[in-house]
Amino acid sequence: MIDKDNRRRAADVLRRAEALGWHVATAESCTGGLIAATLTEIAGSSAVVDRGFVTYSNEAKTAMLGVPAGLIGRVGAVSEEVARAMAEGARRQSGVELGVSCTGVAGPGGGTAAKPVGLVHLACSAAGQPTRHRKMLFGDLGRSGIRAATVTVALDMLIEAIEAAIAR
Repeated sequence: MIDKDNRRRAADVLRRAEALGWHVATAESCTGGLIAATLTEIAGSSAVVDRGFVTYSNEAKTAMLGVPAGLIGRVGAVSEEVARAMAEGARRQSGVELGVSCTGVAGPGGGTAAKPVGLVHLACSAAGQPTRHRKMLFGDLGRSGIRAATVTVALDMLIEAIEAAIAR
């Protein structure tokens, strides 16, 4: 179930992106497609949403988004570098103006001292802008809570990128 605040954010992303003639692609790991699902919950989303990549495995990140396997091996899938490469890969593979990505540890297992449950790296790549990154330490909100919180941040990052484009 998509909460009303994220529905509002998604509608805002779609309205603003459509006004610019921009399109969105998502590259998701820990959310498993929830960002794309939130955007496509809104009627008329097909005018903006181009595609979503669910790249849960490291192999999918490499095959579908072009994230170098060596990079994943060096820094791990849950990292700033991989989040940036995912967002940029989503844009490159789809030819859109906006790409947003997330990679993290949704739990309940899988966390380590260095990469605890609730750690999520997000990135947003927008035409004519440097790729933005955000590191979130949500804590153990439960799997659903971490995924929902990640969607909120991803939508906010898309809004920020669109606002930056409008301000130019």
